[in-house]
Amino acid sequence: MNLFEGSYGKSLPSSFHWLNEPSNWTFQSDHSLSVAAPAIADFFNDPSGETNKASAPYLYTLLKGDFSVVTRVSVEMKQQYDSGCLMLMADDRTWAKVCFEFFDNFPSILSVVTRNTSDDCVSSQVEVQQPYLRAARSGNCFAFHYSLDGQHWILVRYFGMDCPEEIRVGVAAQAPISEGCQVWFEHFTIVTETTGDIRNVASIY
Repeated sequence: MNLFEGSYGKSLPSSFHWLNEPSNWTFQSDHSLSVAAPAIADFFNDPSGETNKASAPYLYTLLKGDFSVVTRVSVEMKQQYDSGCLMLMADDRTWAKVCFEFFDNFPSILSVVTRNTSDDCVSSQVEVQQPYLRAARSGNCFAFHYSLDGQHWILVRYFGMDCPEEIRVGVAAQAPISEGCQVWFEHFTIVTETTGDIRNVASIY
């Protein structure tokens, strides 16, 4: 089920909310979401303890129990770390995201898991402009994947994170060190009550 279907202009889909609503966002005629990430927008709790950022625009819905969610993202990559992310959040100290990001002058897939402090893992460079990102939950186990074509999936990360039954799930637009960037999310598709090994995409459907 594509939860963005039917949305247009400034009308949010039912059950969606903004955290850090940006000044410039809209749903296009094809129901894709366009978001302008403001300057220095990010979610990151630096392990050094020097900075905690929670300023990026995050459009989310609340999901209970197990699920799989997929979006397709493109980013106007102008400076290092400009990115569009699929993000899961229990609270401001417990969250995770998988990102399509401009890193070392290449479009790349990265992930961050935050349990009080954040880590930062670079997975791979990619050669497409609109990859698919996927997040899945089974209890307190989570898996991130990406795909170049929406058919063949590559595991980015499998991890545990203590969460309540209901968490925030959505998309974020980031520009951690830049003047801002434009990010597009083509759809937001959810499958609930998944079964099987969430590390294997084919096994849960």
